Amino acid sequence: MSVMTYRQALRDALRSEMHRNADVFLMGEEIGLFDGAYKITAGLLDEFGEKRVRDTAIAEEGFTGAAIGAAMLGLRPVVEIMTINFSLLALDQIVNHAAKIYGMFGGQARVPLVIRTPGGGGQQLGATHSQNIELFYAFVPGMKVVAPSTPADAKAMMLAAIRDDDPVLFLENLSLYNTTGEVPDEDIPAEIGKAAVTRRGADITLIGYSRMAYVAARVAEELAESDGLDIEVIDLRSLRPLDRKTVVESVKKTHAAVVLEDDWLTYGIGAEIAATISDGGFDYLDAPVRRVAMAEVPMPYSKPLETAALPSADDVIGAIRQTLDAVGRRTLMENKS
Repeated sequence: MSVMTYRQALRDALRSEMHRNADVFLMGEEIGLFDGAYKITAGLLDEFGEKRVRDTAIAEEGFTGAAIGAAMLGLRPVVEIMTINFSLLALDQIVNHAAKIYGMFGGQARVPLVIRTPGGGGQQLGATHSQNIELFYAFVPGMKVVAPSTPADAKAMMLAAIRDDDPVLFLENLSLYNTTGEVPDEDIPAEIGKAAVTRRGADITLIGYSRMAYVAARVAEELAESDGLDIEVIDLRSLRPLDRKTVVESVKKTHAAVVLEDDWLTYGIGAEIAATISDGGFDYLDAPVRRVAMAEVPMPYSKPLETAALPSADDVIGAIRQTLDAVGRRTLMENKS
């Protein structure tokens, strides 16, 4: 095991796969000479050359389309789109081509394409640069969408994404780049479509992905110390395919759930998780599923307003206490402690 940042784990995975498979190459704006806007690709141009680390024009639709063509011909491109907000410029290529080609042509061609892209607020980048719109892609059959929250999963899921024969949108929340954790030295790919139970518990289930899975783990630890709560935490890791079984099995055990997401509440991924729990675990619930999400506004630039718009640990703690209060279980826990 090595301790490294989320950023370093991504770079190591890219470098390792480029050594393992000569068909893997990188494309994107400023990923070569500038080392990438977030320095994920630092040093890779010098090591692999400009044939495999290709700086592109500022033309997301164009270079995403070129990558789809390269993938159809047997290469394994990894495209960096500087933020998920800019992926809207390539929406037609991603949704109408990358996601459809295998099905439309009866399996005669595949698109082993990875699109890496950061998202999320908290960086004072304004409303058009701070969105989490992974829901757009998780909605589309033919796509796979992953959103790791830890350095270990960032590496393992990048290895899996590059080796996958389907197009994968790989979401990287900006606030996670400098977080640190233990990462296996071996190259062991994760299973796309499998959630991780990162903390076992019996009192309530917290379900999140990306930054909110990170927040969930911290909240569970804090409430274990302060309230004696035994909280189970599920990191979804993959949004399509979605591991519904792990979610339902957890709720059957804890009888209560709070779902966390970094995007808007209405029509969000949390709604899909809540529906999943209702379908598979309704009879086991002791209280309604509660959801924590960001304010339904374009992201403010003002730092105090931006902070207020984003879901916080305090919001999660409030939702947990409301849920447990609804069935009298928090009082019982307090009496036990």
